[in-house]
Amino acid sequence: MPSNADTRADKNAAPPLPAPLAVPVADSHTHLDMQSGTVEEALAKAASVGVTTVVQVGCDVRGSRWAAETAAAHAGVHAAVALHPNEAPRIVHGDPEGGWSRQGARTPGGTGALDEALAEIDRLAALPHVKGVGETGLDHFRTGPEGKDAQESSFRAHIEMAKRHGKALVIHDRDAHADVLRVLKEEGAPERTVFHCYSGDAEMAEICARAGYFMSFAGNVTFKNAQNLRDAVAVAPLELLLVETDAPFLTPAPYRGRPNAPYLVPVTVRAMAAVRGIDEDTLAGALGANTARAFGY
Repeated sequence: MPSNADTRADKNAAPPLPAPLAVPVADSHTHLDMQSGTVEEALAKAASVGVTTVVQVGCDVRGSRWAAETAAAHAGVHAAVALHPNEAPRIVHGDPEGGWSRQGARTPGGTGALDEALAEIDRLAALPHVKGVGETGLDHFRTGPEGKDAQESSFRAHIEMAKRHGKALVIHDRDAHADVLRVLKEEGAPERTVFHCYSGDAEMAEICARAGYFMSFAGNVTFKNAQNLRDAVAVAPLELLLVETDAPFLTPAPYRGRPNAPYLVPVTVRAMAAVRGIDEDTLAGALGANTARAFGY
């Protein structure tokens, strides 16, 4: 019988390599700076199973700088830069806690500090190897009413940036579907808009489809309690589907709770193909083409 220590070790161990995909795909949203090991190791492991491209996403100023630098140094990496929805209220209130990446750090609070941070994101968004502005949006799960104004103001600023620089808008939407759709309508969405870690249902997928928004599905589409996500996968137009890890978070079943990484994308691709009743090569081909079109690379 395994000991408690062995059981804990198993839960913390990296999942095994899945069978490689025959048709290459992209991980449309990952956080390499929050994962163990080197960038080179992560990219090599992903490429070995057919995940040949990743979009590295920043959540704060330093993480966004790191994303841009990493994309400049690696042909298979593209960057997205932003202040995460929960970052804006932290900056305004001068919260000394938190921080997203190994590069994260807090700055003094106030609206001036938020303006300064947004100006740096704007500078980064202009760089050619930065393909997206995000993840931005609204999060009503972790940020309460006191942070709503800062969060929405930041979201609107990111929308303007994405349009001005001609970059994809990458949206974080947690428990805020109606408000995210409202702000996009009020501001006018960029030509290429991606709902990262899509969390709505089939009805919302139809709304997104009519607007031409891309919907990116993560490992939680494999969770037992996520029938709403599988229903959305089933009705979303094939040409608007993307796949992501959001690693190190949302590791797909049967490895839920263990560290996630781009090399696990094939597990989610196969689950999505099963939901749609199509072969994995057909889906992978669409996902790869869609990601290149969404991010303009």
